[in-house]
Amino acid sequence: MKRTFIFLYGVTSYLVFFATFLYAVGFIGNVGVPKTLDSPRDGGLGVALAIDLGLLALFAVQHSVMARPAFKRWWTRVIPAAAERSTYVLFSSLALILLFYYWRPLGGPVWTMTSSAGITTMFAVYAAGWALLLYVTFLIDHFDLFGLRQVWLELRGQPYAPVPFVTPWLYRRVRHPLYVGWLMIVWATPAMTVSHLLFAGMCTAYILVGIQLEERDLVRFHPEYAEYRRRVPMLLPFGARRRAASRLAAD
Repeated sequence: MKRTFIFLYGVTSYLVFFATFLYAVGFIGNVGVPKTLDSPRDGGLGVALAIDLGLLALFAVQHSVMARPAFKRWWTRVIPAAAERSTYVLFSSLALILLFYYWRPLGGPVWTMTSSAGITTMFAVYAAGWALLLYVTFLIDHFDLFGLRQVWLELRGQPYAPVPFVTPWLYRRVRHPLYVGWLMIVWATPAMTVSHLLFAGMCTAYILVGIQLEERDLVRFHPEYAEYRRRVPMLLPFGARRRAASRLAAD
């Protein structure tokens, strides 16, 4: 009975995530949802800014703290280990849902594209970012990343084995293609507002800090990651070509 409950909990957490993922497409892209990232401002600027920064900080703290190994060791004394990843996914989704609901648009245009070619290009990059983000999750085991593999193994009474460190083809170009997709999503817009700029800027800062924390843990648990980090650039593939050219010149 306990295994069945854990499995149903994991599936439910995944469904909440997937619904949140779909809503985020509309929220950031300003399409198909009641209130979006760039909706008109409906209150005082100072209060709205404080609320938005608080919501972004809440997501960043939740996302980072619950991902740290020390927190996981403590947390799995409270909840079953098989449900740890599903709980992380659920709490991340809830933090985003709070952001969607309480977000206070700041208004104010920063740039606005008027050419059809520019608008089409931005929407194409935006869509490509979401496609890349989702595709990358399958490259590194989508079902393990979102907790489904863990609860399925628990249901079947099989022990969990962590996914080994692998570098599929995109990971041989940049170390964090998932974050590349996210940066495409938050910056690709034909109409940049102050709200959107705040969101994109804070997400970018979080990604750059989060990479440092994530890679510190990866080096600890996967010794081969140190060499991988030395060879493969973080977000842009150009560094790899420069290093290859340098080695050829040295030879």
